[in-house]
Amino acid sequence: MNNPGNTPPPLPPVPPPLPKATLDGPGSPHDVPPLPGSFPLDPATLPDPIRAEIEAPDPEALDTSAAELKDGVNRCPKCGSSDVRLKIGTDVLVCQYCRHQWHGDRVEEAFGLGDGLDQLRGTNIASGARNIDAGTAALMSFKCTGCGAEVTINTESSMTARCHWCRHVFGVNEQVSNGAVPDAVLPFRISKDDAVARIRQFVDKRRLFALKAFKDQFTPENVVGVYMPYMIVDSNVSAAVSGKGEIQTREYTVGSGDKKKTYYDADVYQVDRQVDFTVDDLPLESSAQRGNMDIKVNTNNIINTILPFDTKNAVKWNASYLLGFSSEKRDLDVEKMMPRLEDQLLSIARSEVHSSVRRFNRGVRWEQEQLEVHGTRWVSMYLPVWLYSYHQPGRNGGMLHYIAVNGRTGETMGSVPVQQWKLLLAALTTGTIVEALVIALLVASA
Repeated sequence: MNNPGNTPPPLPPVPPPLPKATLDGPGSPHDVPPLPGSFPLDPATLPDPIRAEIEAPDPEALDTSAAELKDGVNRCPKCGSSDVRLKIGTDVLVCQYCRHQWHGDRVEEAFGLGDGLDQLRGTNIASGARNIDAGTAALMSFKCTGCGAEVTINTESSMTARCHWCRHVFGVNEQVSNGAVPDAVLPFRISKDDAVARIRQFVDKRRLFALKAFKDQFTPENVVGVYMPYMIVDSNVSAAVSGKGEIQTREYTVGSGDKKKTYYDADVYQVDRQVDFTVDDLPLESSAQRGNMDIKVNTNNIINTILPFDTKNAVKWNASYLLGFSSEKRDLDVEKMMPRLEDQLLSIARSEVHSSVRRFNRGVRWEQEQLEVHGTRWVSMYLPVWLYSYHQPGRNGGMLHYIAVNGRTGETMGSVPVQQWKLLLAALTTGTIVEALVIALLVASA
């Protein structure tokens, strides 16, 4: 090429800028992460249910902590002693030194938990029901104000401890985030002697078919008082159900003898129902172990049969109520319990509309169900249960049987391992007796 002055060649022309609408490929500004705290999409462009969920206020936390008990010491208001425990048969605390008695504050009155159910919006969580932090240590240490010693409590197995030097009693009253400290406790009223008598009576009625090993090892005095972890839930709900209902119009028989058949005619109707309702103090197990209803390995469902508890009488959390009893720690958060709550609410909705469909004398088959939970309130609570357990050896680890006594009402239910051959013999004997009675009646009428 002839380039006499060694002059550089001219630069190529600058291309015009691309339209803004084309900047949407890989590496475009659309791929840049949004700034912290911002939302990458305009909520107004989203479907209504998603937008409502995004724009819903964050869950509110109702503070139920007892600031006066954070040092771990519950002192008698009269003499200052820390040796305080529940007086069985009542809901009062009694000082073991001066015998002074006093009643804890009812949690419903203290925090207004019984008010405004129809106004509930969003998810309202009491401070003792907040999410569990798996990294929170189970050990808690207190410095004894009496002698200066360090007192350690393992919240996995106990909520109280006594100083081994000066005998001060300490309790875990601070709402640590490991699920060990609830918002409220419903104290025991049924004594151990009463629970033993009820369990003995329950087993005596079933002793005839009971497994021999169980009868030989049965010692109801080994019953244990346990505070079980529950979530007590208030809800404001709307539900809609739809399906097919049938009203019988005719019944007639065709044929005779062995070929006789009965037919039913019915009119079929489309049935739609909608109901608004509130739920007050619905109890849900907040322990994954107790919520496991696998009847092949345990009889956890027994505990549900001793409901209800008078949760309206629950008092503000105070570890002194647990002296002499054991407790199980909550390990489920609100989010994990939502599906169980919605299932319970749908059952309640079906029950609410039942009275309006009685005219359909052949029943109603619900085919579609819709649930809208406007608001909920979650309170963590310990409920009292006397529990007797028996492990029946067998395949796959055997079966764990429970007999439970409601620590408030005395309601008793349980599972007793039985001799299968005795049940079979009884069934065959009963069948033989029934057959004999039928034959005798036929002979008498001939």
